[in-house]
Amino acid sequence: MNDNHFGDLARRDQERHLLAAVDESANSRRAVMYLADFFCGHPEVFITLLAIIPEPSEDFFPTEAERCAGLEERRGIMTKALADYRLILLSAGFSEQQIASRLVVRKCVSIGEVILEEQEKLRCCIVVVGRRGLSHNEEFIFGSTSSKVLHQARNCAVMVVE
Repeated sequence: MNDNHFGDLARRDQERHLLAAVDESANSRRAVMYLADFFCGHPEVFITLLAIIPEPSEDFFPTEAERCAGLEERRGIMTKALADYRLILLSAGFSEQQIASRLVVRKCVSIGEVILEEQEKLRCCIVVVGRRGLSHNEEFIFGSTSSKVLHQARNCAVMVVE
């Protein structure tokens, strides 16, 4: 399975395709480690590691050059995190063909909505997210990605790893 090739969706419908939405947090690392432990040794399981970078608004940075530099810095951080997570899965026994990585940079109001759009596009049967650990007050004010995915997901199971 190629990092940029998602054309063989008919085959994926017959297999177990998991979408792991990750960032550079410890919770994401724990989620990937859980997947590595729970699903290793199953040749029919495929995992797509998904990292999402929201594009900052035009007025977030003083200049366009700083905006581009900020995005590139963030892209570098997430590319390294994806590579680290890939190594965790490989060392657990997954093959290269069972792991795909996807880095999405786009404007988005909600990370949860982007995760669900990617799940629908890739036809994943399970979405895995790490829980950020917000208090109830913070979750009420800021919203929770894991809560949004859990409550709005259709045609798939959702795993929230703490």
